[in-house]
Amino acid sequence: MEKGKVYIVGAGPGDPDLITVKATKCLAEADVILYDRLVNRELLKYGKPDAEYIYCGKAPGNHGVPQEDIHQLLISKSIESKTIVRLKGGDPFIFGRGGEEAEVLVKHGIQFEIVPGITSGIAAPAYAGIPVTHREWGSSFAIVTGHGVTGKPDNINWHHLAHGVDTIAIYMGIKNLPFICKQLRSCGKKADTAVAVIEQGTTGFQRTCTGTIDSIVGIVTREQVSNPAMIIIGEVVNLSTELSWFSEKTKDMEFA
Repeated sequence: MEKGKVYIVGAGPGDPDLITVKATKCLAEADVILYDRLVNRELLKYGKPDAEYIYCGKAPGNHGVPQEDIHQLLISKSIESKTIVRLKGGDPFIFGRGGEEAEVLVKHGIQFEIVPGITSGIAAPAYAGIPVTHREWGSSFAIVTGHGVTGKPDNINWHHLAHGVDTIAIYMGIKNLPFICKQLRSCGKKADTAVAVIEQGTTGFQRTCTGTIDSIVGIVTREQVSNPAMIIIGEVVNLSTELSWFSEKTKDMEFA
């Protein structure tokens, strides 16, 4: 029996309108849809009514469905000759473990395609009026994880980031924000470097806090900012007031 095919699909950063046309076509053809925690549930409407929907979400400190179980689901559903969409928040190859899942599919001889998605490291700042590059303020841009295998991202070359990159976008870094700021300061990043923390970016519950490397930890603590959130570090953050266009909500709102 011929095995099914897996589409590893990026759902985008939260605003359901930011999903790609190809992603919606994949969802419409899927027999099985395995979706993650940060996928906007509105996107599931693109799937067939009789498709099988399987939640595979993980939250900080709570891994939910183990990654190994997700791998087994992809294999078993493929053996059943099903068309499968593995729907992941943002882009599947940017801190989405899409590469790990693709390796498993290769190992078991299962056909697959990767459908890129808009990542929150670009979209969240855009919705906050922050261009991650700008001819006058930022000619380089780095995407960095704020959470390592052991917790703190201590295997990152912070010196290079502090001196060699204009704009830094940090994913999954709220818990480790004090550590991140301390590392950048110890590596020579100026204390008054602008920082923005964008909570639930591109959704109707987006909220942005701005400050500096020295002040942002206190601001985030006072405002009770929580995940999901993007941290943007660099002078481009100073453009947010001028370029702000998206109507943000109050901190009382919660992610649906």
